[in-house]
Amino acid sequence: MLAIDFPGSRQLVDALDAAVRHDCANELTACMREALCKLIRDPAVQLPACCYERVSDHYARRELYRSDEHGYTVIAMTWGPGQGTPIHDHCGMWCVEGVWHGELEITPYEKTGEADGRYRFEPRGTMHVGPGSAGSLIPPHEYHTIRNPSTDAIAVTVHVYRGPMTQCSVFQPERDQWYRQDQRQLSLDATH
Repeated sequence: MLAIDFPGSRQLVDALDAAVRHDCANELTACMREALCKLIRDPAVQLPACCYERVSDHYARRELYRSDEHGYTVIAMTWGPGQGTPIHDHCGMWCVEGVWHGELEITPYEKTGEADGRYRFEPRGTMHVGPGSAGSLIPPHEYHTIRNPSTDAIAVTVHVYRGPMTQCSVFQPERDQWYRQDQRQLSLDATH
């Protein structure tokens, strides 16, 4: 179900439908990354204007498409200057994320310990990515942070999730490199 129509939306849906037909998560996400990179570079595919409008107190999440047939969802996110996430997961769902506009700083983490409801994480390198790049997360390797490092420009990303992403676990720092887990309900912002 197309939540909002935009130039090239049918092309985007057709490319993602073709990629999602693979049974293996590694093959599926590899095909999805390739398709997303091509779509980002295709001038015929233009995200709606609302995707370039930031929200002052949080990064914006706007649903572009939900596949009734295959179950996946497509969310555009708008990152204002300096906006980002704490360490979080994707509730066990694969995800492919592509940078449509601007630049982001992404740090994957590995969970290295768990005790008394607290968790330890180690960063696995930070990547600075720009338009046309895409990456994927396949559980259990789903922990990461995303941040717009710019002080004056927005960034726009497109995320394709295995299903509706309505919540996730976020991990807040405590002391001695331990984190506590909280559940966060995820909402959608207006598409006008």
